[in-house]
Amino acid sequence: MKNKSLVSIEDYGKNNILKILELAEYFEKNPNQKILDGKVIASLFFEPSTRTRLSFESAVNKLGGSIIGFTDAGSSSVSKGESLKDTIKTVSNYSDLIVMRHPLEGSAKYASEVSDVPIINAGDGANQHPTQTLLDLYSIKKTQGKLEDLNIFLVGDLKYGRTVHSLLMAMSNFNPVFNFISHPKLRIPAEHKLFLDNLGIKYYEHTEFTDIISKADIIYMTRVQRERFSDPMEYEKTKNAYVLNNAMLENTKENLRILHPLPRVNEISEDVDTNTKAYYFTQALNGVFTRQAIIASTLGLI
Repeated sequence: MKNKSLVSIEDYGKNNILKILELAEYFEKNPNQKILDGKVIASLFFEPSTRTRLSFESAVNKLGGSIIGFTDAGSSSVSKGESLKDTIKTVSNYSDLIVMRHPLEGSAKYASEVSDVPIINAGDGANQHPTQTLLDLYSIKKTQGKLEDLNIFLVGDLKYGRTVHSLLMAMSNFNPVFNFISHPKLRIPAEHKLFLDNLGIKYYEHTEFTDIISKADIIYMTRVQRERFSDPMEYEKTKNAYVLNNAMLENTKENLRILHPLPRVNEISEDVDTNTKAYYFTQALNGVFTRQAIIASTLGLI
């Protein structure tokens, strides 16, 4: 990489991850500062986003920086046929850092190779979502008091879920046990299982989880992503495969916490929201502090 871009969670080793989590804790205690005074952050979202985009904007505003960019590729020169390279080269002239979400896998890596300023990957297709992973790790550490030796249940769309892929890679630094629960058509890809095999990390695959839910420390729910399916009928067959409701949590561990990268569709019933084990809305808040840490670290300000 020609700069300090965050394209993949693999760009951060274990020590870097722990440093970001330490900084996130610092920013949670001290969220309003002026360390980005005079800095311009470009926010380029070629795909829709609520939490990621707004938490980045909140992070920048709380640190005294300025935001430029677009929330819809249709409102940019991309609609006129401009290439990703030309967009990135142009915007890097106007900014100190670029946060980018794009539907194509590998787009963030390509952008980092042509940009004159660091790129932070806010999601590239079904590939990676490293900033989500770092806020997930921060949430896990806050709720469990540790990252090591946890039983992590990953539920739902494990094939196309970029948050799942990034989380799996990051948690591999902390000796987890994974339980993968999915419809057969949405299983975790073979390359990710090979990744875990090479590291000697235990994992188990299931199509149901009601009989093993009592073993979970973390349940990470994901929605079935309609936008990743080329065949609408396949989406309809799998979209309601797993729904977590409050009754299912009766005999679970006291330390269990339920995470979800959001948006939720119907995979977590609303009756779970008032359960003390539901953590997904606080998880979203943690995104502000974690992204403050990532921005500050990327720009070498702390």
